[in-house]
Amino acid sequence: MTIVDRTRQVALTPVPLPQPEPPETSPADLASPAEPKLSMRAFSAWYGDQQAVRDVSLDFAEGDITAIIGPSGCGKSTVLRSINRMNDLIPGFRAGGSILLDGDDLLAPSCDVIGMRRRVGMLFQRPNPFPTSIFENVAYGLRLAGRVPKRQLTEVVESALERAALLDEVKDRLDKSALGLSGGQQQRLCLARALAVDPQVILMDEPCSALDPIATLRIEDLMRELRGTVTQVIVTHNMQQAARVSDRTAFMLMGEGRTGELVEVGPTVQVFRNPHDRRTEDYITGRFG
Repeated sequence: MTIVDRTRQVALTPVPLPQPEPPETSPADLASPAEPKLSMRAFSAWYGDQQAVRDVSLDFAEGDITAIIGPSGCGKSTVLRSINRMNDLIPGFRAGGSILLDGDDLLAPSCDVIGMRRRVGMLFQRPNPFPTSIFENVAYGLRLAGRVPKRQLTEVVESALERAALLDEVKDRLDKSALGLSGGQQQRLCLARALAVDPQVILMDEPCSALDPIATLRIEDLMRELRGTVTQVIVTHNMQQAARVSDRTAFMLMGEGRTGELVEVGPTVQVFRNPHDRRTEDYITGRFG
């Protein structure tokens, strides 16, 4: 199949649903994966006096891809950005409950936020390369951590670029500005920058929304390649993307008082084929949202 054919397939086919047919299970059975790498317990968040998220409890299995779906304003990005404390930069933001990474509470005052962000990388909606060379973009976190001897730096940078499927495209211009790359290349560069410090978790906030279908396929291919080695959490409005790449799906919705709540979570095949909450079915089938 040609690249053109694949992009048409993404754009025109209905939401593909994973196979095989899931066994009958109860919502309680689906609430938690067997071995969570990352857990949220009764997590709530406020922007000033306005509560944005209420009592979200959610587990993320090690090595799995979890998609968080739901309409705009339901708190998806708040949940995602709170995991690596990005929302701390917003005046008036506060959070309650706990977020546990291998049992360590990331919301605790004693948490080493800088050290935690080496374990929990993030990819944003729009690529955000630094205005430096391609090489220095990837080397930035390594230099900051000071963990890689200078003689090994090139090897580690090239390895990260290779994992992000970018090395072959840029190996002859590593000293050139990263701003000269295409949007899809910039997003893969940002992924390489995150991968360079060997994170355990990568958070992705609408990572393909600004990309064309071909670049989107490349990013999705990379997600699949990282499955099993890195725990991935992706916020997306794209139902097809959630069905294509994720192992588990969590559906959020704005509840009473315009506060985001978790409606349902389970294996992606179950959530898309046999949701336990009518609101989940209505959203996935396009009846609202």
